[in-house]
Amino acid sequence: MLVLRLEAPFGVFRTFAAGSFRPSAGFITPSAAYGLLLNLAGIEMRHDDGNSVMTVIKSNLPRVRIALAALEMPLQHSMFQQLHNYPVGASGSEHKEATKGSKYNITPGRRSFLSSLKAYIAFQGNEDLETGVIDGLTGKRSRQYGLPFLGDNNFMIDRLEPVSEVNEAYWYSLIDEADTDMKTDNITRLTITIDRANIANTKSALFAPGAKPSRDIPEKAWVTLGY
Repeated sequence: MLVLRLEAPFGVFRTFAAGSFRPSAGFITPSAAYGLLLNLAGIEMRHDDGNSVMTVIKSNLPRVRIALAALEMPLQHSMFQQLHNYPVGASGSEHKEATKGSKYNITPGRRSFLSSLKAYIAFQGNEDLETGVIDGLTGKRSRQYGLPFLGDNNFMIDRLEPVSEVNEAYWYSLIDEADTDMKTDNITRLTITIDRANIANTKSALFAPGAKPSRDIPEKAWVTLGY
């Protein structure tokens, strides 16, 4: 097992949504943590099949078990911004000349994001991936994505390193109605695996952090990922 300590001032973990509001999950999602591990190990997960309008995810990617914990609970915020896009059809085209080549359709939108992220990412069950992550962190392996970031390429990571000793933390576990030791006021839906070609195949579940911090990782905190 390898445990990474992650610290970042900001992060965002988008859920699939339509409309002017762009929500974020309340914590790092297993799918985002998995993507970060592959980034560090230099494993390309994107695949352009030449048919899909979006970049799909490769098959036969490494399988691994991941558990996530917050050393401190992050804060959630939202802000308004202008969303610029090229509209479909002739909508807004009367502004095209005035913007002189810039995107001419502007609408207000609200984005959610997290701050003060201090977390553990634990993973096990794949020694090759563990070796790849260590090599990536020590500069021994190239990466296709450049610098790692948390959901937005403006949200960079301050600290990311393996730890030999785990401090007490709030481990996020799958919710069971019989559980009484969870911080139920921090329940959040976290994405586990993503299928961009067919959203119906995307998997997510409700998670909640333990009511008390612990050094031990609960069995229900482990989720298996792989494509």
